[in-house]
Amino acid sequence: MSQSSLDDDELFGEAASEMRSDVEESLDAARSELPDSDDVWETDADNVLGVLNGLRSALDAGEAEDHLRDAKKWFTMGQRADAFDDADDLEEAIGDLEELVEEMEEAADQVGDLTATVPDLRGSLDEAETETEEAEDDGDEADEE
Repeated sequence: MSQSSLDDDELFGEAASEMRSDVEESLDAARSELPDSDDVWETDADNVLGVLNGLRSALDAGEAEDHLRDAKKWFTMGQRADAFDDADDLEEAIGDLEELVEEMEEAADQVGDLTATVPDLRGSLDEAETETEEAEDDGDEADEE
């Protein structure tokens, strides 16, 4: 091997390019794992609970979080090594994707809360309706007497 093929600056530049590429690939993989907006927006459920369960499933980021973690790992490594000449675009892309995943997680938590609450609410409303009907029936019977 010649001396020029082992030049530290050249090797560092090559490693920096590979690191940038790894970050970009991880970001692309994370984006591809996100649900389609139509999956979150459209439904074919017959009732509210079905809608909520479908929405909660649609809000699952899946492997996107793992890919985002890889992107952040390689970005942090490259940034600490001062390997990137201009990494503002990568930092912005990571921040945007991280914000979106967090927003999806928060929405999924809220949907999960509703999924647990709506059946209880329905049961309470059914009980109240039954009690109202019974009270009306008792009132009708008293009027007949």
